[in-house]
Amino acid sequence: MCAVFLLSLIAEGNIVKPTMSVVCHNLSQSFYGSRISMKMSRHLRENIWTWKSVTKARFFPRMVGVRFFNGMTTDPVVIEEGDTPRVLITGSLGQLGTGLAKILRNKYGRDNVIMSDIIKAPKQIVESGPYIYADILDFKNLQEIIVTHQIDWLIHFSALLSAIGEHNVPLAMRVNIEGLHNVMELAKQYRLRIFVPSTIGAFGPDSPRNPTPDLCVQRPRTIYGVSKVHGELLGEYYQHKFGVDFRCLRFPGVISADTHPGGGTTDYAVQIFHDVIKQGNFQCYLRPNTRLPMMYIDDCLRSLIEVMEVPEEKLKLRTYNVAAVSFTPEEVVQALRKLIPEFRISYHPDSRQDIADSWPEVFDDSNARNDWGWKHEYNIDRLCQVMVDKLQAKYAKK
Repeated sequence: MCAVFLLSLIAEGNIVKPTMSVVCHNLSQSFYGSRISMKMSRHLRENIWTWKSVTKARFFPRMVGVRFFNGMTTDPVVIEEGDTPRVLITGSLGQLGTGLAKILRNKYGRDNVIMSDIIKAPKQIVESGPYIYADILDFKNLQEIIVTHQIDWLIHFSALLSAIGEHNVPLAMRVNIEGLHNVMELAKQYRLRIFVPSTIGAFGPDSPRNPTPDLCVQRPRTIYGVSKVHGELLGEYYQHKFGVDFRCLRFPGVISADTHPGGGTTDYAVQIFHDVIKQGNFQCYLRPNTRLPMMYIDDCLRSLIEVMEVPEEKLKLRTYNVAAVSFTPEEVVQALRKLIPEFRISYHPDSRQDIADSWPEVFDDSNARNDWGWKHEYNIDRLCQVMVDKLQAKYAKK
């Protein structure tokens, strides 16, 4: 009760900053013992004024009581500006994880970025830096990883994509929803900065399609989209209710030469390059005039890193659209024929056409550009050139 009373005085402004240092040290020593009291008192001093500014004073004692003094076992020190974060990437063997890990290791150091997944990693991944087994459905396993590796940022890629999810809805619900619940609880418990990607699939046929703004009716019709809307809203709730530093970007279709397509509806725009270079023809499962937002992976990963590093006060939203180019299969064919004129294409729309017809044609990402300076670098011609160059070099080695 004494702790709550003193913290309420701080929140009301009745204890000035010099006195606050002594108060915070005594509080931390009482609740945590002398071994970590200095770290705890520093954390309280540095963050009380921030919480005070965003939380009404009458709720402040309750919030602090829940987050600090309710049996939590985490080291309470917060990453400060200039510090190097310790990063865990779940589902890291997918399209985005391998490229992101490489960039972050160059930026923050090899041992500060831990890749994880539930499958055996290729030799080059294991040799490139820390790689561990992590099942997002196993809460205690994740808990152990975060404590053992002193994780500060959690980047949560584990998910079943749109086309695969429709063929196994129960599994998609477990991985995409139950797994999300686990990482959000861990972010709350250990005060992690957490990134959860969203997608154009979070919108539905009732959404405006050209352009699609950040805030509008969504109503997706795939379990993948439903789970992503759930993730957006749950993250914003945890941020509002518990102060979790949740960040989310809605990505368009992501195009990369480094990994094979993973079962998404937009993956025709990756598969076409592989098939054209290997066999000189491509069979497209979407109609030639189906317009969808797309992005080269370098732009995608850069947007993720930028939004993770931006100061929290610049984030007017917690979920942003990010975009680069929008094109149809026919338009990418025209751009690709400038480089490989002789290839053949046929169109055989399947069930993925229905999914694509419910998605945005053009993303409005003006909020990301205005709030934290997002800007893409790859247009359709540059995207095609780099994909052809990389894949021709790759297949020439085989």
